[in-house]
Amino acid sequence: MSLRDNAIVAYAETKVMEKSDRNVWVLAGEILEELLDKTGVDKNEIDGLVMAGLTGTGAANPFWAQTTADVLGLEVGFCEQVHTGGCSAAGSVVRAAAAIDYGMCDVAFLLFADTHVLEDRTDHSHSYRREWTDPYGLMGPPGAFGLLSRAYEAKYGLDYQMLGKLAVTQRNHALLNENACEKLRVPITIDDYMNSRMIADPIRLLDCVMRADGAAGLLMMSRKRAKEKGLTRTIIPIGYAERTNFKGGENLVDVTKSGHELCGKKALAAAGLGIKDIASFHPYDDFIIAIMLQLEAFGFCKPGEGVQFIRDHDFSYNGDLPLNTGGGQISAGQAACSSHNLVEAVRQLRGEAGKRQVKDTKNALVTGIGWINYGRNWGSSAALVLVPE
Repeated sequence: MSLRDNAIVAYAETKVMEKSDRNVWVLAGEILEELLDKTGVDKNEIDGLVMAGLTGTGAANPFWAQTTADVLGLEVGFCEQVHTGGCSAAGSVVRAAAAIDYGMCDVAFLLFADTHVLEDRTDHSHSYRREWTDPYGLMGPPGAFGLLSRAYEAKYGLDYQMLGKLAVTQRNHALLNENACEKLRVPITIDDYMNSRMIADPIRLLDCVMRADGAAGLLMMSRKRAKEKGLTRTIIPIGYAERTNFKGGENLVDVTKSGHELCGKKALAAAGLGIKDIASFHPYDDFIIAIMLQLEAFGFCKPGEGVQFIRDHDFSYNGDLPLNTGGGQISAGQAACSSHNLVEAVRQLRGEAGKRQVKDTKNALVTGIGWINYGRNWGSSAALVLVPE
């Protein structure tokens, strides 16, 4: 058995809300019901539950996954909560596949439900950040990415107009995405980006992700079982890798580097693809510059050449490298445990993206970014390659 022997047979997603009008259990139930309706799978067939740990709603509850199984009335042989921050959604796919391969479950429900605006229980008190950076005013990711941006600019130079191009491209995609948060479905220009207020110099408002509420989910099973059930429009994971605490044991590191340099090569090698074979790119985007850094880390261009690569390419849904075609988190809203790019990739490969449908659906590359560790770039990186059956 291998990763390729498994299939994503359905996806579901609620609309992203600035603040949810219903609690997280209701959203989770809606996702489960939609997946069952789409596939004809009986609820009692689900014997695996995999949840992303990136949630402000249940982060303080050590029994979050078990509690969810209880509330949804699921009896499972495999129950997992993935704690790799923004890598958790992509990481859930491979963990579900591993559980299916090992025989711990046959049908896995992957749930990404979060109402951290409505109800935030996040506690980050036990970390280096609390002791060593927060007292100096670095109050969260915007400040960290501000320092990262300055480090990159000092080393390579940085044209913020090109970051604005990425912001505008993603916003245009959100305008075509009915599930994107309505507050963000407003056209912007590069001038709007450049003139948006500073949050943590040089990070502007339109560089930043906006927290929001919502839920999403996937249903997975073996390819053999999917065929037996007549589920043919499936999506197959063919390559995955992750890296946590990249360079964490070294004293002095280049903060513009991330674990994507390693896990990208590993995931693409497992998939049997080169970076030039990638048909659409769905990077995790909590800040605009993170997209450019990933373009470099995955080898779309060399380090320091991200600005020129952005200048030379069209990242719209009908361009030469479609990028975050649902709007990304920045223009759709950071909701559903940051699973937006994963669900959008599945939707695109199934040919169900409507007005923003990409032409080439032979594959998609999905990434994850997890947490900001002390004195480094982001601490966890993930890469997942998907193809249609």
